[in-house]
Amino acid sequence: MAFELPTLNYAKSALAPIMSEETLYLHHGKHHQTYITNLNNFIKETDMSKMTLEEIILNSSKDKSKTLIFNNASQHWNHLLFWKCMKPNGGSSMPVKLKNKIVADFGSVEEFKKQFIQAGVTQFGSGWCWLSINKGKLVVNKTSNAENTLIYNMKPILGCDLWEHSYYVDYKNRRPEYLENFFEKLINWEFVESNLD
Repeated sequence: MAFELPTLNYAKSALAPIMSEETLYLHHGKHHQTYITNLNNFIKETDMSKMTLEEIILNSSKDKSKTLIFNNASQHWNHLLFWKCMKPNGGSSMPVKLKNKIVADFGSVEEFKKQFIQAGVTQFGSGWCWLSINKGKLVVNKTSNAENTLIYNMKPILGCDLWEHSYYVDYKNRRPEYLENFFEKLINWEFVESNLD
């Protein structure tokens, strides 16, 4: 089964000015497509071609000889989540179930926001910051390059791409501003809540 580039749930111009049409054109149409093309080529006519994306990620994550497969598979998975974590005019008030869980596990929404943005700001180089479920509890993590928290036996429910191609067109080197705007104006909290179950 060959993997394919997903269609976005919104127009490439719909997240502007927070995330520009140019950024989405390059990020979705070029970068994400490249991960998928590479992945399909790497697993073609191998046992992995019959695996789910998650199985490929877990199978290749601890095998150094499969690093190229892992990087492209994990980046494909990461972006599948990332696109759904955003919506036009997002970042408004959280649904009750999600808010209650965040307050229970972080103490307040403000504390969660602080930890999430801090994780993103302090990730050195390329990577991701995450809200994940770890043994029933919500936790904030950061990972390098293509890694996600699936490989640490967690369930990522919100991810923010920290690779420069995600924000450099719009924010240059101002990653904190990108993270603040992502949190306050782009996150699709209803989708995040749907991942709690």
